[in-house]
Amino acid sequence: MIETIIAIALVIVAVGVLYYFFKQATTLIINAVVGLILLFLINYFQVTGMIGGTEIPINWATVLICALGGVIGVVLLVLLNLAGITI
Repeated sequence: MIETIIAIALVIVAVGVLYYFFKQATTLIINAVVGLILLFLINYFQVTGMIGGTEIPINWATVLICALGGVIGVVLLVLLNLAGITI
């Protein structure tokens, strides 16, 4: 009987932990997708001449920064680009 209660308690704890990690992962994925979309939009508007500055090169490093940093990563890339530092 006690084994059943322990098993049920462990399952409840495991479900709670999985819920927390999936909730955090969903937030990170949404942030990464928004960051990558912003990078492509910024490059599109820079190429068409609507905003000044030079185009931010899209390579593995910039995509990785945008995927991990999201919107803050894009802001960092834009600031570095305005300072003349390309990645």
